[in-house]
Amino acid sequence: MMNSLASELNIVLEGTAAGRLLSQFGRRLYFPNGIIAQSAEAKKAAHRANATIGMAYSGGRPMILSAIAESMPSLSAEAAVAYAPTAGLEQAREAWKDLVLQKNPSVNTSHISLPVVIPGLTAGLSYTADLFLEAGRTILTSDPCWDNYGLIFAGRREALLQGIPFFGNGSPGGTITSGLDMETIACAVRESAKTGTVRFIFNFPNNPSGYSPTCPETDALVQCIRDAAEAGADVLVICDDAYFGLFYEEEINKESLFGRFASLHERVLAIKIDGHIKEDYGWGLRMGFLTFGSLGLEPEHHEALVKKMMGAIRSSVSCANTPAQHFMLKAMEDPRTGIEKDRYYEILRRRYRTVKNFIRENPGHPRLKPLPFNSGYFMSFRCVGIDAGLLRRKLLYKEGIGTIALNADYLRIAFAGIEEEQIPGVYRIIYDTALKL
Repeated sequence: MMNSLASELNIVLEGTAAGRLLSQFGRRLYFPNGIIAQSAEAKKAAHRANATIGMAYSGGRPMILSAIAESMPSLSAEAAVAYAPTAGLEQAREAWKDLVLQKNPSVNTSHISLPVVIPGLTAGLSYTADLFLEAGRTILTSDPCWDNYGLIFAGRREALLQGIPFFGNGSPGGTITSGLDMETIACAVRESAKTGTVRFIFNFPNNPSGYSPTCPETDALVQCIRDAAEAGADVLVICDDAYFGLFYEEEINKESLFGRFASLHERVLAIKIDGHIKEDYGWGLRMGFLTFGSLGLEPEHHEALVKKMMGAIRSSVSCANTPAQHFMLKAMEDPRTGIEKDRYYEILRRRYRTVKNFIRENPGHPRLKPLPFNSGYFMSFRCVGIDAGLLRRKLLYKEGIGTIALNADYLRIAFAGIEEEQIPGVYRIIYDTALKL
């Protein structure tokens, strides 16, 4: 079924040469009234606090590593403007693979490919869809999920995006729910496995909830994928690790699920999509990595998949951003980087704690149920008896606070963009405004 926003655009173009010339893919395209559109709106009106976009701010400016800031005016001509190889600079690919192995000890290096440099994590998701999805195929994801999944998987590829209620219905009384609804997730995987194929995208830390699984939950997720493979299904598992590393609680599994899935079963193909966009505070540099992993793949299979991915890149943007790859390498080599990242992490962790404390000290809100959160940039409320879109507009135009409404059900707040001392006042206004609706 075509998205209503796409239909509206097609009606506008009706009767024109452009409208008649549109391909079926062109007719399906639209710009969602989601995070990006609402963030642009908030830039104009959020005079008190802007908690919309997935970026980390301090003192009103985006956080940036010194190595990146200082390298920008000093790159050589080769590093600044030359084309990079289609799969990326070999040095960058090797360096990122070493970093993945360092941060994820469970990854077996013989089971994974050399990462491919991609022009942003969104592009990596889109190219993965090009390779492994087609019209009518189902891909499982969390509900709620990042709003762009709908455009990437359903709009572009005509796949069926099936949301699974990861957190059940939440707990009553405005307290924080306990974690993943593993029974519901496992049931969805079993049902999909009956078709002979399972496709699942895991996004941890999750956008928009800000939740990452505990170690027991990780074991349970791995088990349900193993069960599907042992039952004879081929399983594609995409690990969208955009916010990897921003974990604020001890019980969280500190490794990517990719490591477990890449060595799980010959019928399981795992794909890790990550990069320094969020991990190293380089959002607008638009450069990330895509890595294949499977127990059933040999080096020649990895090479074939890499060349397939190179074909997707070559036929779209040709290659990723060359300067960004050099910035990443300089940041990795600079001794200040680790110290600065620790400092930025501590700023975000304190903001997380401040939000958590406010919710614990103000339980029982009848209109806002917080989803569980323990990591990343965000947290979200499930709206009960009120429309999230209406609440967003009231907060923006009456109070000058920018938030994101995901459909009518969820309000997302990017605490990474709010100064610590502002958080209690901002959340008090959110609570009070919701009560008045």
